[in-house]
Amino acid sequence: MKLLTAILAALTAANCHGRNIVGRGGRPFDILQNPDKRELLQNLVTWDEHSLFIKGERATIFSAEIHPFRLPVPSLYLDLFQKVKAMGFNMVSFYIDWALLEGKPGDFRSDGIFDIEPFIEAAQEAGIYLLPRPGPYINAEVSGGGFPGWQQRVKGTLRTSDADYLSATDNYMEHICSIIAKAQITNGGPVILFQPENEYSAAVGVTFPDQPYLKYVNDQARNAGIVVPLINNDAWQGSTGAPGTGIGAVDIYGHDGYPVGFDCANPQEWPKTGLPTTWHSEHMAISPNTPYSIIEFQGGAFDPPGGWGFEKCAALTNHEFARVFYKNNLAAGVTIFNIYMTFGGTNWGNLGHCDGYTSYDYGSAIKEDRSVTREKYSEIKLQGQFLRVSPAYAVSTPGTLSTTKYTNNEDIAVTPLTTEDDDAFFVVRHADHTSTESTSYKLKLPTSAGTLTVPQLGGSLSLHGRDSKIHVADYAVGDYTLLYSTAEVFTWKKYADKTVLVLYGGPDELHEVAVKKASKFKVIEGDDLKSSVKKNVGVFQWKTSSTRRVIQTGSLVIYLLDRNSAYSYWVPDLPGDGDHPAFGTSIMNPDSVIVNGPYLVRSISVEGSTLSVQADFNTSTVLEVIGAPKKVSRLSINGKAVKYQKSKLGNWVVKPDVTLPTVEVPDLSSLDWHYVDSLPEIKEKYDDSKWTVADRTTTNNTRVPLQNSVSLYGSDYGFHAGALIYRGHFTADGSESQLKLWTQGGRAYASSVWLDGKFIGSFKGYDATGNYNSTYTLPKLAKGKRYVLTIIVDNTGLNGNWTPGFDEQKSPRGILNWVIVSSSGSKTKITKWKFTGNLGGEDYIDKFRGPLNEGGFFFERQGYHLPSPPLSSFSRGSPFKGIAKPGVAFYTTKLRLNYPADKFDIPLSFTFKNTTGSDTGAYRALLFVNGFQFGRYVSNIGPQTAFPVPEGVLNYRGDNWIGIGLWALEEKGAKLPGFELTAGAPVQTGRQTVKVIQGPKYTRRKGAY
Repeated sequence: MKLLTAILAALTAANCHGRNIVGRGGRPFDILQNPDKRELLQNLVTWDEHSLFIKGERATIFSAEIHPFRLPVPSLYLDLFQKVKAMGFNMVSFYIDWALLEGKPGDFRSDGIFDIEPFIEAAQEAGIYLLPRPGPYINAEVSGGGFPGWQQRVKGTLRTSDADYLSATDNYMEHICSIIAKAQITNGGPVILFQPENEYSAAVGVTFPDQPYLKYVNDQARNAGIVVPLINNDAWQGSTGAPGTGIGAVDIYGHDGYPVGFDCANPQEWPKTGLPTTWHSEHMAISPNTPYSIIEFQGGAFDPPGGWGFEKCAALTNHEFARVFYKNNLAAGVTIFNIYMTFGGTNWGNLGHCDGYTSYDYGSAIKEDRSVTREKYSEIKLQGQFLRVSPAYAVSTPGTLSTTKYTNNEDIAVTPLTTEDDDAFFVVRHADHTSTESTSYKLKLPTSAGTLTVPQLGGSLSLHGRDSKIHVADYAVGDYTLLYSTAEVFTWKKYADKTVLVLYGGPDELHEVAVKKASKFKVIEGDDLKSSVKKNVGVFQWKTSSTRRVIQTGSLVIYLLDRNSAYSYWVPDLPGDGDHPAFGTSIMNPDSVIVNGPYLVRSISVEGSTLSVQADFNTSTVLEVIGAPKKVSRLSINGKAVKYQKSKLGNWVVKPDVTLPTVEVPDLSSLDWHYVDSLPEIKEKYDDSKWTVADRTTTNNTRVPLQNSVSLYGSDYGFHAGALIYRGHFTADGSESQLKLWTQGGRAYASSVWLDGKFIGSFKGYDATGNYNSTYTLPKLAKGKRYVLTIIVDNTGLNGNWTPGFDEQKSPRGILNWVIVSSSGSKTKITKWKFTGNLGGEDYIDKFRGPLNEGGFFFERQGYHLPSPPLSSFSRGSPFKGIAKPGVAFYTTKLRLNYPADKFDIPLSFTFKNTTGSDTGAYRALLFVNGFQFGRYVSNIGPQTAFPVPEGVLNYRGDNWIGIGLWALEEKGAKLPGFELTAGAPVQTGRQTVKVIQGPKYTRRKGAY
């Protein structure tokens, strides 16, 4: 035993210094594989059946999903972390996209914009814990579900224990897990949990669950030094991976849930059976000894090509959805709760899957342009801050939902959560969760003073429309106890001389709060209040309005707000002492102030006698500080000293100087545009000698066996993203009449065909079509003459691989089959196929922007989309005039901006005029900004027309190079009928300076063709 203790001590010390605690040859020590022994390696993150403990303190984990790869500006990560911390989140969950890090087998790259360490550092600075989810499979609506395209060449079945698949994952998992291991809480970092694999919940035609596979993935993490608890994400409560289910089990079982689905067409229609009511009992049957964990819960919805747009998805999952569905999860006792997505971001550079488009806004609480203008953001903040000050929730046990036991109205459903110490939470909603009615009710509330009919001072409570409330009983507020409150708790703070409690209610609602050991109430602010003190319990009743009321009993000061007013209150923490001052696991951090007024409060700090507030403002407003520390006497807002006054409440009140600019945007049509033909391949005597010869007569692609003489599958030759260009050489016999072509590019893809220089036709694409059989009529061909077919096939992203055994990721891109037929039925052989994708394929040229940013168009191969292209190779030409024939044109211009970026946050988007359904010629437009592909506009399908581009990709104080790749699909050619730079509402900001991403400029590319 002493020897084991010594080994454990040595290993713990090694781990704490960031050293790899695995045996030679990559085999793990048995200690890492045995959960009982592994627990001895770290005691910083533990758990029981209720919740996690972090450094010995019980914690409810409220988590936001953010993907760093969908915002390629590392200096903006802190902006996002500050915004989610302001909502009350204490953790961020994030996927890592393998396809972006290992574009070539064995060549792992995680530097520059793909380095996750700046993301980890920003979390550390903000004081947010992390749950990394590196896969190897992630889904995440990214191309291939995170699998690199070269996985299509793996013969074995993906996501199984087939040896060649497992071997293919090793390099990535070894490297990424080693990086994460260094950031664990055991090494002083923010990583407290780790998720291997993702949504491994069903399979077709293969062993399921494949326990050796699950163990292999778990071992990959442990071998690389991961010692924090492993948590999984079952797609539903199917028990896969739950503790005790086999050698592939994790430490803590979790699942996801998307109860209203992804049809954003009718956002007002919630499914009648959508609200989960059995999740707690299912959890108790599957994993009763681990905290109830929902690793992905619906924070929005993805939207397909031709869909309704993300504003509709935001409406489907709006603030009302958050009130009803998130509180329903709380009624089920969830204590590890992650909202997917909280910030969606952008599928820039071809990283998205084929079932989506460039935007990944998702209808999230934080919009794609990082603004927090959706009411859902504020509603989630109310819930998140409530959880922070309600430690009893973490040990409460959900009871049975009832429509009769706790109310006098069967249209109201109540779920109790109770503790051994009498604390109780009552989650109230309509029995029909889809109801939009206004319903009155009285509560029959069990309390330490007996069962009370509430409100006690007359009247009724009410639930207006799609709403849900959490009524509390015997709720501790510092040295005080609320016998009950029908108004919801936003926050409370105990200061040296007083305790401040903030309660809120919906518009025009009657509410009542009862405080134990209250001798009398004093009204400090407001009127129209009713009170009574009986048996040492003070009862106070009011009707909510936009006018604030403040009452006091003893040293307890209670702010009574309506919900809309509560939205403008913030609870930033003062940094503490020690190595990681931004953290402070204490749910009831006493080193906090309450700030009222700004659009956003990012952080606060104390420097000598000055309280410094970092905040954003979208209008001129009064800022009020409640609970300023006694040791400070001065106030600074965004680095500027301001004079304040003290109110009769003792609060600091100031009206900061807020001056918002009128944002003028340049007229893009007036810029100096340059043009280059980007389809030289159709010209006579074009030289394709440097192109890849398609000569593979076999393929490992098990999804679509070869249909013809050679493989024309892009990934068989290392081309995994963007357009593919083919040149098929043949000699005519003079009888040819038709070309039949089967192509596949993913949903909403397109293809075009030329014979020598003559346009034969296009498949313009449909929103739900991923492959298509086209038949083209050929002109009269001369016998014995050599011809070349030039074919463009778009790639809108690789399929995911959600169901093991189905191997959908291997659905190839390119030409699946072809035949040139004559009227007599004879077939003409294509003697040589040559084709290209991005220059270099897996040896991609632009390492900075990654393996997916470029496709196979001429301008991409040449690098003309990069900053400062060689304009001597261009001629004058504008996308607003376009081209008068089918083909591909590339346009570039220099855009100079001069915005006061350090002081203001100004969202900018490039917006195309919507021509869907018009008689304008169908076309595709690729938008490049300083070399980054930030838009794929599909004129005839949509729905996206506006493409936000973040500051950092755009240089707000300097020159920018804008590129448009215009692919005209019809005889009439195409032009941009409208294309403009649009600005959102500016915000005066306290964020840190955004650093411009200085990617490589144009240089002549060796071997470009």
